[in-house]
Amino acid sequence: MPDFQQKCFAQLTTTELFEIYRVRVAVFVVEQTCAYQEVDGLDVQAQHLFTQDTAGHVTAYARLIDEGSQVRIGRVLVAPANRGNGSGRQLVDTALAAARRTYPAATSIVIQAQAYLQKFYASFGFQPTSDVYLDTGIPHLDMVLPLS
Repeated sequence: MPDFQQKCFAQLTTTELFEIYRVRVAVFVVEQTCAYQEVDGLDVQAQHLFTQDTAGHVTAYARLIDEGSQVRIGRVLVAPANRGNGSGRQLVDTALAAARRTYPAATSIVIQAQAYLQKFYASFGFQPTSDVYLDTGIPHLDMVLPLS
């Protein structure tokens, strides 16, 4: 997998931003058949973590949002053509390291995980903090990774 890039919104090129939005809509709106406002105001304040293939298509993506004492990792995705080769594990490892490095004062990292990925996120040390609930028709739960 190519190296990850981390950029704030203002550092993204228009082509990078287009590719990020293209793959996010393809996965979260089309593939998961969820009609919701995928592009939101949090993108402007987020750190964007992503890889691209040689054609410039985003192959893995997550955003980091500073919430004071905690960092939220969201919009975690691996493009369909890049799944099944450990890319998701590499993405989360990289996102956790980026969150620690970028927000050293944070005491925890939080995610809103799809319920079927609970064991995957637990393997990184995340612990559930909610019961399973529906978000855009998909079972989710809140999880936290305390930082020491």
